[in-house]
Amino acid sequence: MFAIVEIAGLQYKVEQDQKLFVHRLKGDKGSKVSFDKVLLTVNGTTTIGAPAVSGITVDAEILDHVKADKVIIFKKKRRKGYEKKNGHRQSLTQIVITGITGFDGAKKTAKKETAEPKAAKAAKTETKAVANRDAATVNFGEDHELNHLLEKNGLSQSSDNRKVLVELGKELKESLGKRVLGSEEFDAFIKENLEKLTPKK
Repeated sequence: MFAIVEIAGLQYKVEQDQKLFVHRLKGDKGSKVSFDKVLLTVNGTTTIGAPAVSGITVDAEILDHVKADKVIIFKKKRRKGYEKKNGHRQSLTQIVITGITGFDGAKKTAKKETAEPKAAKAAKTETKAVANRDAATVNFGEDHELNHLLEKNGLSQSSDNRKVLVELGKELKESLGKRVLGSEEFDAFIKENLEKLTPKK
């Protein structure tokens, strides 16, 4: 039995009685801590969270607060007489996993979720169908997609223009009440707001 859990922003594979070092946690030596952002569990069957598995917690005990080995940061500019040497030691906390609890509650939750009404299943099916039809959507987190839109409209592929596109996307989503925009409708909105963007030189 093991679990994938997020602790202080990082993900760890943990088991019963395992000791590990994590980023510095609040609490004194010997105090108990628990983590409820469990992303995956394996206990006979594999359960994947969306994003977290409900009802599962990882319990641990703080053993010590320590510092990691020193990392040397050395900077130099040749022929400039510039040299700078620094060191850094990351603050860590050593913990021991005392248990992974809540599997009974997770099983009950899973049974309730499987017994969802037919209307909800139909709505999910319809949503998937719409997503498949509207495959040409705009992903505002990908620079290459934003650059493609800028190139298509004869605009500069600068970071400022990409920021403006993101703001225009938020504005259009709010006005239409949508979470996802199609490339055609967003392309038309760009043409309406060309004055806000810098043309290609």
